Amino acid sequence: MADLINPGEPRYTEDEIRSLDWKEHIRLRPGMYIGKLGDGTAADDGIYVLVKEVVDNSIDEHVMGNGKKIEITVDDRRVQIRDYGRGIPLGKVIDCVSKINTGGKYDSRAFQKSVGLNGVGTKAVNALSSYFCVQSFRDGKTKKAEFSMGELVQDHPEMESKQSNGTLIIFEPDNTVFKNFRFIHEYLQEQVKNYTYLNAGLSIHYNGEAYSSKRGLLDLLEHKVNTEELLYPVVHAKGTDFEIAFSHTDSYGEEYYSFVNGQYTTQGGTHLVAFREALVKTVREFYKKEFEATDIRSSVVAAISLRVQEPVFESQTKTKLGSTDMGPDGPTVKAGVLEFVKKHVDDYLHKNPQTADALLKKIMQNERERKDMAGVQKLARERAKRANLHNKKLRDCRVHLTDEKSDKRFDTTLFITEGDSASGSITKSRNSETQAVFSLRGKPLNCYGMKKKVVYENEEFNLLQHALNIEESLENLRYNRIVLATDADVDGMHIRLLAMTFFLQFFPDLVRNGHLYILQTPLFRVRNKKETIYCYSHDEKLHAIQKLGAKPEITRFKGLGEISPDEFGHFIGTDIRLEPVVLKADSSIEKVLSYYMGKNTPERQEFIIDNLVVEKDTVEEINKETEELVA
Repeated sequence: MADLINPGEPRYTEDEIRSLDWKEHIRLRPGMYIGKLGDGTAADDGIYVLVKEVVDNSIDEHVMGNGKKIEITVDDRRVQIRDYGRGIPLGKVIDCVSKINTGGKYDSRAFQKSVGLNGVGTKAVNALSSYFCVQSFRDGKTKKAEFSMGELVQDHPEMESKQSNGTLIIFEPDNTVFKNFRFIHEYLQEQVKNYTYLNAGLSIHYNGEAYSSKRGLLDLLEHKVNTEELLYPVVHAKGTDFEIAFSHTDSYGEEYYSFVNGQYTTQGGTHLVAFREALVKTVREFYKKEFEATDIRSSVVAAISLRVQEPVFESQTKTKLGSTDMGPDGPTVKAGVLEFVKKHVDDYLHKNPQTADALLKKIMQNERERKDMAGVQKLARERAKRANLHNKKLRDCRVHLTDEKSDKRFDTTLFITEGDSASGSITKSRNSETQAVFSLRGKPLNCYGMKKKVVYENEEFNLLQHALNIEESLENLRYNRIVLATDADVDGMHIRLLAMTFFLQFFPDLVRNGHLYILQTPLFRVRNKKETIYCYSHDEKLHAIQKLGAKPEITRFKGLGEISPDEFGHFIGTDIRLEPVVLKADSSIEKVLSYYMGKNTPERQEFIIDNLVVEKDTVEEINKETEELVA
């Protein structure tokens, strides 16, 4: 009768109540277990979380004193991780990777300060992999099991083995879940290096190259920042549960690397908040002056690591610490960090007067610059308001227009385009819920070597800064991805370089934290009456011609404005191709910018001539090959 009265109302009976098994739930709601999926173009995409979940278990074995080496091999699709710990007990090999809430870390006596405490990690890897293999080596015997999408496909019998104790995990992420994924090795190398900085005595071999560290966070900072850029030697202190390292540079912003139990907490948490407060408090007391907090922390580069019993994170991916206490019988995180920082930093500054003088000089410089900027900033804000930013330059997305605190803000993208035609095409084809467009007018200023004052005095930079909301802090960044969408010609590449220079010069943390991308758009369209193929390279074009045959129509896209909005929807939707702007840790921003954007024109010309790949003969060969295939 209810169905007759309300024919459009969804049914809600016993038949609609379902119980999912563990692998079904993980595959249906992967975000609950590994955060966002992604395709590998961002350092926190799901495929890297899968690697981390397996390595975390190997790290925990090392922390407990078992195994000093981990071997990681990653190719285009497959990941192989071998540790030399105790090995999973052979009778529990299958259970440990396929039964939820099964593991050896629930007894705090065995894993006092572990990373993975909930028995989910490897199960998620198993469920989200098209192929998953676990093999344990223990006391002269081995046990192996193979899975596909969490389903056991082959249970191998126990066998004799001469291999050293430990565990081997091999997996291939499921490409129906992680669509068009690829591993970017720079991201994985950084993961590996972070593990070694936090685990003295551990050696990790990644694709045949060995990584290790003896000085912990001191090595980390000297790796992340070129030592020539540091204004004074790194202040470094290490205790049983705490380790800190910091210095200042002439870069803008604040740069932090925070860790808990060896886990890189990319979103910080209670420990990072405590460190930032403790640094300000300690410096004020040392110099006996109430400096502004921003003057103390501006241009700081710092790292903090602590060990906590049974840490509480704000998500399964463990990127933000939520714990307020160090352990059941320990102090609060805030009190523990403050005590450690105050003691060691105060002692260091007293014993190293040259460092104390350099730090004071930097704080005073920050103070002068802040006061000098006050008037300029006020005028810039008024100018931005008069320009009616949100209508004239920025076509915002609905997430920000309706709810600034929506979880969807982490899915937001800002396309920075050149000219009205390109911005018009993207605006018409974008997903207006999460994608925004900012239109540049002409070529931006080459801002290399300029002070931040120019950001407020230059209309384009000022409006872009306001659109991103990064004037005061990158924590207020309104878009998770900033995508440079320029034409694939000389002018477009020049504009792209000028925009990258702007971000590297004034907001390097935005690049370091993986927010800046380059949009890859097709160079060619190859089609016949039945099929259309978009090609991003000459090789893709040749393959498309071979596939379609019979004299297909070939179009060369010279600019974004030539691509119709209907077509553009393909390139900024689910099949979007983004190239992340990756700043190598051992690269000096100053050296990179001075070389590519400075006044050393003859040197750059010589480099271009020596490294020119496509010469006249090569172009002629490409055209000839294309003509032959079409014919």
